[in-house]
Amino acid sequence: MELGEEIVLRPRFSMDLKTDAEHALQAFEAVKHNSEGVVVTRVEHHVFLKIPKHLQHFWSPQLDLEITSFEAGKTTLRGLFGPKPAVWTLFMFLHFAVASLFIAFGIWAYTNATLKSPYLLQLVLMGLMVLAWFVLYFAGRMGKHAGKDEMQKLHRFMRQTLQG
Repeated sequence: MELGEEIVLRPRFSMDLKTDAEHALQAFEAVKHNSEGVVVTRVEHHVFLKIPKHLQHFWSPQLDLEITSFEAGKTTLRGLFGPKPAVWTLFMFLHFAVASLFIAFGIWAYTNATLKSPYLLQLVLMGLMVLAWFVLYFAGRMGKHAGKDEMQKLHRFMRQTLQG
């Protein structure tokens, strides 16, 4: 998989490995304690690759790998790049809050319009929520761009571990 110039939301990929799952998982276990620049955590058939805490910034990505084998010698590796769970949860909460406020201000505006009361304030507040959506969108794009080099570093580390 090539990580091109395009930055997508939580990029996913899948690879077929010519080894069994346990051998691939053991490759990550073997480099766990001597991997400088990448923290390796394994939970059953999942491997999490992260940047060390002292090198992380708010936008640092992590790579979640699921390694499964359905036949002997045929293994599927599924990878998912994403922000730290706390960052992802924060952004989802903020999007939910902005959407909820937009709907609430819309209901308030409709109610005032129905009652023939002024509703300019509610329309302005709805416009501010649209502006907040754009701010969240561009903040997310900036964050993905800030983590791109680390994303490529995690991907290279995964490739080297599986080949070595």
